[in-house]
This record gives sequence, structure tokens and C-alpha cells, in this order.
Amino acid sequence: MSTQERVIMSAAAETLVVILSIFLAFFLILGIILAIYLIQLTRQIRRVTNSAERTVNDVESVVCSANKIISPMVIVNMINKFINKFKKNTKEKGEK
Repeated sequence: MSTQERVIMSAAAETLVVILSIFLAFFLILGIILAIYLIQLTRQIRRVTNSAERTVNDVESVVCSANKIISPMVIVNMINKFINKFKKNTKEKGEK
């Protein structure tokens, strides 16, 4: 190989190194940007899941409270029906 061929080869190698370095820098920056977006997305997902969990807990609390109120009402309603039926039966027997 002559000196001129080595210089041409060296220039081609330098050009290739520059091109590869540019692509490497581009993909490195792209990876960093994507990692930042991924971190932001996971934080947002965490906020949404925490909000959903609080909502579910609130709904559960309301249902438990409603259940505590409704259960005695159902029992009272059943007792009232029984008493009314009993009164109706005693009136019918008294009229006969």
C-alpha cells in the first residue's frame, strides 16, 4: 500500500467514525428522552392508581355506612309487617 492509499483509507475511517459517533449520540439522547418520559408516565400512573384506590375506599366506606343504616330499617320494616299482620288477624278473629 502506498502512502496515498493509506491517507485515503484513513480519511474514510475517520468519516466512518464521525458518522457512527453522530448516530451513537443521537440514539443516546433519544434513549435519555424516552427514559425521562417513561419515568413521568410511571409517576402519572401511580397518581391515577392512588386516586382510584382512595375512591374505592370512599365508596366502600359509604356502602358500609349505608349497610349499617339499612339493616336496622329492614328489620324494623319486617317487624312492622308482622305486627300489622298480627293486628289484622286479631281484628278478623274479634269480628267473627
